[in-house]
Amino acid sequence: MSRTAKSQWDFGELFPVEQIRRVLSVSELTASVRRLLEKEVGDVWVTGEVTNLRAQASGHVYFTLKDATAQLSCVLFRGEAAADREFLQDGQKLLLNGSLTVYEPRGQYQLIVSAIEPQGLGALQLAFEKLKRKLQAEGLFAQERKRPLPRYAQRLGIVTSPTGAAIRDVLHVIERRQPGLEIVLAPCRVQGEGAAAEIAEGVRLLNSWSAAQAVGDGLDLILVTRGGGSLEDLWAFNEEVVARAIFESLLPVVSAVGHEIDFTISDFVADARAATPSAAAEIITEGAFASRQFVSDAARRIGQVIRSRLELDREDLDALARRLGRLHPRRWVQERMQYLDDLRVSLARALRAGARLGQTTLAGLRGRLRRAHLVAAFEQRRQIVREWHRRLGERARGWIKENRAALEAMEARLKLLSPENVLARGYSITTDAASSRVLRSATETIPGQKLKTKLMSGEVRSVVEGGTQGPVL
Repeated sequence: MSRTAKSQWDFGELFPVEQIRRVLSVSELTASVRRLLEKEVGDVWVTGEVTNLRAQASGHVYFTLKDATAQLSCVLFRGEAAADREFLQDGQKLLLNGSLTVYEPRGQYQLIVSAIEPQGLGALQLAFEKLKRKLQAEGLFAQERKRPLPRYAQRLGIVTSPTGAAIRDVLHVIERRQPGLEIVLAPCRVQGEGAAAEIAEGVRLLNSWSAAQAVGDGLDLILVTRGGGSLEDLWAFNEEVVARAIFESLLPVVSAVGHEIDFTISDFVADARAATPSAAAEIITEGAFASRQFVSDAARRIGQVIRSRLELDREDLDALARRLGRLHPRRWVQERMQYLDDLRVSLARALRAGARLGQTTLAGLRGRLRRAHLVAAFEQRRQIVREWHRRLGERARGWIKENRAALEAMEARLKLLSPENVLARGYSITTDAASSRVLRSATETIPGQKLKTKLMSGEVRSVVEGGTQGPVL
């Protein structure tokens, strides 16, 4: 480039030397960009939505992190000890840590991921699902380990906030349905940092207190509860420490957290789950409440039982009186006399039936004798018919044989006289081609007449030229 003029008389270099250019190869340029990115940007945290997730057979995972206006290629290598790999799902919003570099073969910048964290409400849900799968695999949710609730609970331990709406709802239901139920409260926070540890400690404290009481004076079960709220508000009941405490409890545990649509880890681990705190109180007091109704109906039911018993005893007494009447000696003699009359009637009926049977048998024997004579006569006639049938058959076969021989002789004579047989000996038959009339003499022809001569094989067509001794072909 020419030198810049410093005055009106300095025009600079009229003929500048040729500018020296530095030419880079693609590899050199890409390497320079890579070094610049790794030096200036290096390790970064970046947030976005996962898309185009591809897990290769090698164990490496490739995906794209995007937001509303841009996207970034990412790779998580198999040997990278990044936790929470299960959060890598299409559509999941994540917070990633890694080093920014350039993949030189494609000239594409990418993020080599070293850490993964879920972000927002989706992070809590994913953490919930992860802990749920872990505890389920360990058997904390198994149905066979869940214990039945006592039907008539006398002492109830409650783990909840002493100022929350849940304790008020529970106490209201218990006062209405089972006022005599004793309550031992383990107060704790039900949301915020440290709430999970307090809930777990409350469950352990109630177990310890119950074990220290005399036999029959301990708790019957524990209720872990709080009112409704958002997922973040209920999160303390999704902590592993709470799940472990409920699982290790020696007393049956009822979990009633939030509303009907809310499910927490404590619900799955507990021996019973209630949709709301009020519903939990109704479940716990169901036995006593149902028994109270039973007791109130006891007097009426006892009266019914007594009346039913008296009615049955009266029927038994009537039956005994009737039985005594049947066992009186006069009654016995009367029954035997009646039985003797029945035997007489039966004997007379049997004699008449025997006589009728003898007559019927005699008539049958006579009929059989007559039929026997008829059968003998019929068999004799059958033999005669069979003999005539045999003779007719022999005559018919002889007649057929004689007629077949005569027919064969006539067939042989007919073959000898057949025109075809005559043609086979070298003769021919000549006919008029127009009328097919057989010609027997040359005088029957005229010159120019068309003839047709049939031979043994095929026929010959000819025209008469003249003469009376025979046609010249």
